Amino acid sequence: MLSYRHAFHAGNHADVLKHFLLVELLHYLNQKDKPYWYIDTHAGAGLYALTEGYAARNAEFESGVARLWQAPDLPAPLARYVDAVRAFNPAGQLAFYPGSPLVAQHVMRDSDKLRLFELHPTDGKLLADNVATLGRQAQWQQADGFAGIKAVLPPPPRRALTLIDPPYEDKADYRRVVQAMEEALRRFATGSYAIWYPCLQREEARALPQQLKKLPAKGWLQAELYVQGPSSDGFGMHGSGMFIVNPPYTLHATLAEVLPYLLGRLGQDGGARFVLEQHST
Repeated sequence: MLSYRHAFHAGNHADVLKHFLLVELLHYLNQKDKPYWYIDTHAGAGLYALTEGYAARNAEFESGVARLWQAPDLPAPLARYVDAVRAFNPAGQLAFYPGSPLVAQHVMRDSDKLRLFELHPTDGKLLADNVATLGRQAQWQQADGFAGIKAVLPPPPRRALTLIDPPYEDKADYRRVVQAMEEALRRFATGSYAIWYPCLQREEARALPQQLKKLPAKGWLQAELYVQGPSSDGFGMHGSGMFIVNPPYTLHATLAEVLPYLLGRLGQDGGARFVLEQHST
């Protein structure tokens, strides 16, 4: 399905959780000199205008990143994320929001590489324009990211973070996420993987984390942020989650500090809460 456009949701609470964690995962990889690859299965357009076009229609960023923009008491990990967003707003006003590829590139070093996939033809063209200045550091393909990662795993440096975040408009995406992870772990068991998913009342969404916990991985971490209680009609996304396979050992402590803060800043009603679980073998 090619109807989904992330621009409608740029900078919302789900982007805050996803991109904050992306910054933390890459920041951890930067601690070793050896280069790594960042692989993005659903890269989107790369950069989104917030003051006009799709993002301005519902202005979801106002209940997301905008609530952190001027916060004076950000925990250090969240400040790193907000600094990444500020890098694309040099005038000091929140006018643009970077997607995952540009957030990642801001944190990465010159020796590290980006491998990006985007199937939507319009977003693919925008992505090409937005990463053109990165030269050989970034390569992108207009392709199905689920299939594309087979060609890039394992990466030559044997270090990588792979972000898997499909729109889930097609119910088959839930199944394909699990299949892609099973294949990825067969090819590159020691890689780090970050899977984003929506928190919905539909059966497939509730089942996905439980299926991911059964993967043959040495360890995992699950973080969910619910900004409100589920709606009475059963529709709508009331939170989102990130499932990290082979997480850094420091990540649980970071999330234990940051999730309560995000709950206080982004929570919208009494149903707001967070989940934090981890497991290692």
